[in-house]
Amino acid sequence: MKKIFLSVVGFAMVCRFSAHAQVKEDTSNNAHPFTLYQPVKDGSAPNPDDYNPRSLRVDEINLVSSYYWQNGDHSAITGGIGTEKVTDISNGLDLKLAWEGDNHNKNTISLGFGFDHHSSASSAYVTTTGLGKKGGTRLYPSFDWTKENGTTGNTFGLGAYYSGEYNYKSLGADLHFSIKTADKNGEFSAKLQAYLDHVTLIYPSEFVPVINPVSTGGTYITTASGNVVLSNGGSTSKPSLATKPRNTYTASFGYSQIINSRLQVMFLADVVAQTGYLSLPFHRVYFSTGKDTIEKLPSSRFKLPLGFRANYFLGDNIILRSYYRYYLDNWGTHANTASLEVVYKISPFFSVSPFYRYYTQSAAKYFAPYEGHSPTDEYYTSNYEYAKFNSQFFGVGFRIAPPKGVFGWPGLHELEIRYGHYSQNTNLVSNVVSLNLGFK
Repeated sequence: MKKIFLSVVGFAMVCRFSAHAQVKEDTSNNAHPFTLYQPVKDGSAPNPDDYNPRSLRVDEINLVSSYYWQNGDHSAITGGIGTEKVTDISNGLDLKLAWEGDNHNKNTISLGFGFDHHSSASSAYVTTTGLGKKGGTRLYPSFDWTKENGTTGNTFGLGAYYSGEYNYKSLGADLHFSIKTADKNGEFSAKLQAYLDHVTLIYPSEFVPVINPVSTGGTYITTASGNVVLSNGGSTSKPSLATKPRNTYTASFGYSQIINSRLQVMFLADVVAQTGYLSLPFHRVYFSTGKDTIEKLPSSRFKLPLGFRANYFLGDNIILRSYYRYYLDNWGTHANTASLEVVYKISPFFSVSPFYRYYTQSAAKYFAPYEGHSPTDEYYTSNYEYAKFNSQFFGVGFRIAPPKGVFGWPGLHELEIRYGHYSQNTNLVSNVVSLNLGFK
């Protein structure tokens, strides 16, 4: 756990000494020692006295670090059997910059950066042309700009995302807005998202395609272990692997309403369409004949999740947070999720939050376990993500937010630690510990 906490401290130091481009120090601004200057618009020569100062401040900094580990015995890489042991260390930074524009409109820019490093025992069985790995690192920066109307409270914004790992690359963008009711007790929100991905075709060793030689004086041969070498030991350059596209389009809608001083509700709906290569080439499937192949799924998928949230203030010290979601897709899966979190304020600055979530789903029509598929099936997978199962996730969170700052540091306004335990009736179990630091 030392590695997690040290990475969080490192992030904090970076944040405290960055954000200096195109700014001018202004010691009269107590919120943040930087002011952004806006030039006049009449075309005259710039004059410092004619500039309209608009405060640029660091509105919020959030640092999240977590450690996750799991185990099970239904790995998709080995056809629905074998170890599912995985560990993952994740770190994320979210920096929010804000300034006031025309008519007291608030502009917020959110800059995010995260990276995960995971190890997986079963991925060692994907060994092809030297690209098989027992782990990997994922990087995912993000950008968001949101403008809030100072009079109505309505918002409009744009976002962009990138995520990359050795076996896929993803580019994303979104447009989002919200509209409040006249009394500001209700709000409608919408977000349109698109993700354009490319999946690298890394095959199991026994299915490595024939590779044309890329150097003279030799011929490529594939060894029994899946390594590709030159027959005469000549020099080689590593052959590149092909990719296939996978696109995801999402329209998310929500409506929240303050019923009274104690109750707030929210209705949620998503419409998701996926097209392209939706399989993974290193997921094996074993037919009833004992012969193996790679996973094959349709090239399109439609998802429809519908959700409901309700927060209720039970007295001064207890908040009940409930959630329910119904999910269906055109692959034959139906799912239900129900969760409850109880926030108990031991003091105005310290709270404990036990939580519980129950989930159940039916199997997709393309799923069958190890050696359960017929060779005549059109589509097939033994990935237990598509199996029938139910799961439970429970744990507790601890949050402190003293008025003078955590540990007496005024800039650190919040510290939260959460632990969760997850279990499926397929013998999959996992645990996660996370730390969240909030700076203002």
